[in-house]
Amino acid sequence: MYLTPQNILLAGATGLTGEHLLDRLLNEPTVNRVLAPTRRPLAQHARLENPVGELAGLLPQLTGPVDIAFCCLGTTIKQAGSQEAFRAIDHDLAVAFALRARELGARHLLVISAIDADPASSVFYSRVKGELELALREQNWPQLTLARPSILIGNRSEPRLAEQIAAPLSRLIPGKYHGIEACHLAWALWRLALEEGNGVRVVESDELRKLGR
Repeated sequence: MYLTPQNILLAGATGLTGEHLLDRLLNEPTVNRVLAPTRRPLAQHARLENPVGELAGLLPQLTGPVDIAFCCLGTTIKQAGSQEAFRAIDHDLAVAFALRARELGARHLLVISAIDADPASSVFYSRVKGELELALREQNWPQLTLARPSILIGNRSEPRLAEQIAAPLSRLIPGKYHGIEACHLAWALWRLALEEGNGVRVVESDELRKLGR
């Protein structure tokens, strides 16, 4: 367990899981500083630094030190507008964020990937997430945690129709395909961040649900 105050870098703080995670971090006595770049301003907090703008442009301006980095970036093809735009966010921007976090001194990176992420998948979404995981592995992080949640359950500021339809059904599916509450995922990520270790850890949705309860 980390006993010294931690400096956190968080991407995706305005998203469904990111909002819950930010709240968790700002209420943790072991967290010294949360650096959370966003496109729109966040509520002010004594331990929060909130650069505002497009993340790609903000990355070079971010300053350390950073101990732990969380990547909660994620969109949909519909929201992004095309497969290429989706990949630019869920793969390219996430990889760039991870590289910058490492430059700022982060030792542990935790990333929200997706269930069935596989670079060889015939499903575009799963393939992009798998390619993201592969790219992050190649960065040789001292500690890399890849979280693979199933369908996220929670109230988004911008509802996703597919999730609204699938979420109730996902509660009935057993095992790792059972839906997971975004607040539980956020809590699981924080618990995983406190685990000291080395190398890569893949955490499937059923384990994330257990950790988040």
